[in-house]
Order: sequence, then structure tokens, then C-alpha cells
Amino acid sequence: MEVTAAVKNSTYTEGSTLTDKINRYILSNRASIASIAKEIGYSRTTVSRYLAGKYDSDTTDIETKLAEFLSRQTGETVTPPAPGQSQEPGRKAAKLPTFLESRDARAVLGVCQSCQEYIGLGVIVARSGYGKTYPLRYYAKLPRVAYIECDDTMSSRDLVEAIERSLGLPTGYGTIWRRVNGIREFFNTNRGYLLIIDEADKLVSKHTQKKMEILRAIFDQSDVGLVIAGEPRLEAQIKTYLARMANRVDFYASLRGLSPSEVESYLADFEITEDAMVELKARACNMQTGCFRLLARTISNVRRILGDQGEATVTMKIIEQASSMMML
Repeated sequence: MEVTAAVKNSTYTEGSTLTDKINRYILSNRASIASIAKEIGYSRTTVSRYLAGKYDSDTTDIETKLAEFLSRQTGETVTPPAPGQSQEPGRKAAKLPTFLESRDARAVLGVCQSCQEYIGLGVIVARSGYGKTYPLRYYAKLPRVAYIECDDTMSSRDLVEAIERSLGLPTGYGTIWRRVNGIREFFNTNRGYLLIIDEADKLVSKHTQKKMEILRAIFDQSDVGLVIAGEPRLEAQIKTYLARMANRVDFYASLRGLSPSEVESYLADFEITEDAMVELKARACNMQTGCFRLLARTISNVRRILGDQGEATVTMKIIEQASSMMML
């Protein structure tokens, strides 16, 4: 079952800019740009353009009203940017969003929130490079969330130690059974936790399922939500080797990668020629090799080239230069 519920977070003033704070408020409270625009007396398009860095008029009034709105909603003092710190009319810096709220990101956050809220078991699968790990780590910044990234060399004892460290527990001693009991006791005493296991496909094979059985035992005997994430083979592994885990899955998401419109949103601050945008969309959305990682690496090299050459527009020539840098 796929879910797209948004993540809850009561801290709205940690962002470095007013835009960050508003975006965090929208994500945390399932709010919409339209509802905020109605509250402050602006059109949805105007607020959307401001949040995207495309507002061409004086920003003083809209920033004042957004700050007042956020102060009312959160109960915390939010001050608008001082004069001269706002974006200059008609100008914008090429800046990538710190968090792209794509359909995949919403799915990941939704599974995590639902598992934490309902003490459920969630499975997230995605091809390599689709951007699974970033939203998982983003959610892991919330209270009572423990995150672990696995690798092929982990033993059962390593897995238990990684969980202990993620919870801030002292490294245990004795048998694995004794240490797992300590973890279960922690979760039953400190309710409301979510345990995220990333790259979980590296924990199971046709030869051994012991590490996944440890996770299942912790979930079965603790008041804790559990999310296991990995590459598409994880789903087949669970169905083939872990029937007792397969019939406990409450929430599921299979990521589909970026859509062309999401690529445009991600690159909204860049001036990109038509043929260059076609190439960038192909790198992000191509079903065979395209992915978020390839797009991000390309843009990273494009920004380096723009800085060196003082260019203002992304062209196919610059993308070709970026590609050659990736091959070095």
C-alpha cells in the first residue's frame, strides 16, 4: 500500500531563509501554497513564484505577511529578511532546492510517518540512484528516529551494534540474544520510535536470513515502527526467503524516479536552453540509465564550469564538458 502522508515536525524556524521556513511548514503540516496565499491576501501564483525565487517585484510586503503568518501558526517569532537581504527584483541566483518534494520523496516520507505513527512495518524499494536515501536521512533528523545504512560486510553482531549506536545505547556485551533483548526493552520503554534500515537488501541472501530475522524479532516484540529500504531485489528476497516478514508488511512504496516536470522544478533557478533541458531530462528520466544521481552529478559539474567560465546559460556545450569531467 503506497501512502503519501507528510512528515510531522514542530520546528519551523531552523531554515536559514524565510523561504526555507515556509517550505518546511508546508511539508510538516500538509499545508498548501493556495491556503497560505489565501491567508496573506496574495494569489497562489504569486506565492509560488516567490518560493521558487522568481518573484519580480518588491518582496518587502509579501515577506512581511509570510513572516506574520508563520508566527501566528507556530507561536514562534519569525522576522522577515532585513532590507537588502531579499532577492533583488528581476534577479535570482542559480540555487538548487535543499529538498525536492518529488512524488518519490513524498512516498518515502509518507511510509516513514505512517510506520512511526501506527507502529507498522514498511518496505521501500528503488533502483540505485533514484534518490531513496536522501529523504530517509531527512526524516531521520526528526525525534525518536534511528537510521542505519547497511553494507555487505555486516555480520549479525555488527547489525546489533549499529542499532545500539543509532539509539545512543552503550555497546552491549554478551550474546546477540541478550543484546537484542536490551534493544527490545529500550523500544518498549521509549515508545514512538521508528527504526529505518537502509540498503537492507545487503542483509539477506539465499544462504542466510539471520540478520533480517533479528529485525523481524525486534519488530514483533517491540512497540516500534520499522522501515526497511533497498534495491528492487529486496522485495523478491522478502517474498522468497522471509515469508514471516512478508505477511507483516503494512506500508509499501516503489519509487519511480523523477518526472520531466520535477526536473524542471529542480532546475528552476537555472537559465537552460531547450536542447540542454531535453538532455538533462533524459539523464534524469531515461528508464535504462537515467536517475536523480546522474542528474545531480551533471549539474554539480555544470556549476563548476559556469563558475570557471562566468557563463549565464546552460547549453549543450556545457553539458558535454560536464560529461567529460564525470568520465575523468
